[in-house]
Amino acid sequence: MAQVHGRGGQYGKTLAAFGAAAALAATAATPATAAQPASDSRGGERYVALGDSYTSGPGIPEQTGGDCLRSSVNYPALTAAMLNVATFKDVSCSGAKTDDMWSAQGANPAQLNALDKRTTLVTVGIGGNDIGFGDIIGTCAKLSVSDPAGTPCKKQYAAADGSDQLAARITGAAPKIAAVLKAVHDRAPRARVALVGYPSIMPDSGTGCFPAVPIAAGDVPYLRNVEKSLNAMLKKEAGKAHVRYVDTYGPTVGHDTCAPAADRWIEGVKPESPAAPFHPNAKGEAAMAGAVLNVVARAH
Repeated sequence: MAQVHGRGGQYGKTLAAFGAAAALAATAATPATAAQPASDSRGGERYVALGDSYTSGPGIPEQTGGDCLRSSVNYPALTAAMLNVATFKDVSCSGAKTDDMWSAQGANPAQLNALDKRTTLVTVGIGGNDIGFGDIIGTCAKLSVSDPAGTPCKKQYAAADGSDQLAARITGAAPKIAAVLKAVHDRAPRARVALVGYPSIMPDSGTGCFPAVPIAAGDVPYLRNVEKSLNAMLKKEAGKAHVRYVDTYGPTVGHDTCAPAADRWIEGVKPESPAAPFHPNAKGEAAMAGAVLNVVARAH
């Protein structure tokens, strides 16, 4: 969900926050190898991929798309190869919000413009930036140093009335997701549509791995539940719109930011495999492609 230069340099600011919080951690970079897609006999698909940085794959070679930071082995590219599609357009862009479906994001045109009545398959991965996930992680990382055993991040996002600000953001994003899915259907009425959720970023149990991943022990379950709530909202909106939902959380459990480097599919604050912080590496994108393929192939 990383921010790009077209959004006032927020991507760089977020990385700087991660870097400052990671002063306690020592890691070394090693390359990741992407799984090779296997083509099947399907043909004739006209596939369009929409989404944010969890779709585009920032930092994973080879990078294209300018500030959009698309990888040649992100999950749309792998899915397209496995389906042996007739045409493929990946207009995903790092930093994208739901508004960017209708309006240009820097040099990247409105993502919905890639759709037409001939489109037969659409994947959409959006919503994280609408709740400000990049800034949330940056804030939580900075606060963790002051109270590594506590819940400084949860306290930061507690509203005056005792409610949770992030829960309110998720609720507020739901109609935006609904509007995106309606717009996709309006522009590509014959297309099978899949709304793609977010993978397992925090460990699915326990209190994390501070300081290697600088999130306070009490904030790990808090952020885990925020992500689960976001995915639950996406799944609900997919059902209401009669489109498929792709669970990428379940297939990536155990391969989160705290997993050993050899098993890690979501990189931490200082990636050891090419990727943006707190984003999938090549193995993570391959796992997401497998989840997408499982859903869209069954819907064929």
